[in-house]
Amino acid sequence: MEFISTDHPIENEYPKLVRDNIPAIIKARTGVDAELRIAKDDREFLDYLLRKMVEEATELEHSGEHDNLEEELADVCELIETILKLKGKTQEDILAIQRQKREKNGGFNDRIIMLSKIQKPE
Repeated sequence: MEFISTDHPIENEYPKLVRDNIPAIIKARTGVDAELRIAKDDREFLDYLLRKMVEEATELEHSGEHDNLEEELADVCELIETILKLKGKTQEDILAIQRQKREKNGGFNDRIIMLSKIQKPE
């Protein structure tokens, strides 16, 4: 799997969270040591994980341009697993909530697109 740059502004926002092996990959490719630090605590780590989720969601949105839907979904899954681990939760915890929400609100099987915001009558 080769890195595909999307050149979306969010991809180029720093500082940002990167995968564990990225500094070594950058060093091998460029000969340059990237400036790095470790997240100071769980709160900061979670903040950066959530920012990374937005970045990966943007890349997922544009994955059709690069034909890499599966890779971008894998990145989102990696972030979900990391967040769950950080918060002491399991996939089963989330799947139970997902089932409850699906029972209450439905899923997305009917492909319904809402065309306008509903305004409350005054």
